[in-house]
Amino acid sequence: MGKILITGGAGFIGSNYAERLLSNGHQVTLFDNLSRKGSVQNLEWLQGKYSSGIKFVQGDVRHFEDVKEAVYKQDVVFHFAAQVAVTSSVVNPREDFEINALGTLNVLEAARLSSNNPLIVYASTNKVYGAMDDVSLVETATRWQYKELPLGISEQNHLDFHSPYGCSKGAGDQYVRDYSRIYSIPTVVFRQSCIYGVRQYGIEDQGWLAHFIISILKDSKIKIYGDGKQVRDILWIDDLLDAYDIVLESPNNFAGQVFNIGGGVDFTVSIWNEIEPIIKDLAGKDLSIQYDDWRPGDQKVYISDITAFSRSGWSPKVDPVTGTKLLWEWISDHIHLL
Repeated sequence: MGKILITGGAGFIGSNYAERLLSNGHQVTLFDNLSRKGSVQNLEWLQGKYSSGIKFVQGDVRHFEDVKEAVYKQDVVFHFAAQVAVTSSVVNPREDFEINALGTLNVLEAARLSSNNPLIVYASTNKVYGAMDDVSLVETATRWQYKELPLGISEQNHLDFHSPYGCSKGAGDQYVRDYSRIYSIPTVVFRQSCIYGVRQYGIEDQGWLAHFIISILKDSKIKIYGDGKQVRDILWIDDLLDAYDIVLESPNNFAGQVFNIGGGVDFTVSIWNEIEPIIKDLAGKDLSIQYDDWRPGDQKVYISDITAFSRSGWSPKVDPVTGTKLLWEWISDHIHLL
């Protein structure tokens, strides 16, 4: 589908999707300020693998002129550029706002002023639903779980932006949705939950499973915030990219809509109690951890109800055990870069 722009194109999700698009013969422009750990390595990997069809623009989504020039004459924009950590947003809420909220508005305005009326796919977050303190939970030996939501949280759940990160991403989420209604720009919002996979340079604040594995391979102690029973549905990167492909192939079927995208009820784990046996087996040794206080806005349970997008024929395929092993193998092979 013509020319495709990926903001945050040298990041974890952006570089993986760029590789898939390039392998399928698309013309791809990567827009990135290269500030995130691993972005330079991801860019060099892509440029080394593809000599044609790829263009790189070093720019910042906070700067409208940079964004306007990059979006001009594009047919599709995948907007992944973001500040991604709740903790960082608490320390520096202004920077978080400028990157996530203002940056997203800049992308939308550039699209509105473009003559191409490009499709925009926005990577939102489950954090738009807040801490969900009003949802009844049950505690078991290894996890927290919903008492009355067998399929998880649907798109109909009320929004409750919690933390500066939740506010900035939530603002972007709603702006993207509204630009479809007000300006007839075809937009799709994916509220994503715990994406993991190759080329993820996980840190303590974001990409927790990759961070755990990196810490183990570097003999560093893992810090667990809360009680370790927090539950997430996790989604392997290729399963996410399959969802993007479906939208790219038939954008009119999805324009103006919002979807939860994650592993769903079948691919859930508690972030330590149920992951620990898997990675302990891979490590072949006991693991060193310490517990700390809960972090602001941390959800005891978040599971995506993925029913809405599954009607397209999409479903996650890589289960948590398989995905964790694949991630372990990739990080082991690239630990010298981390």
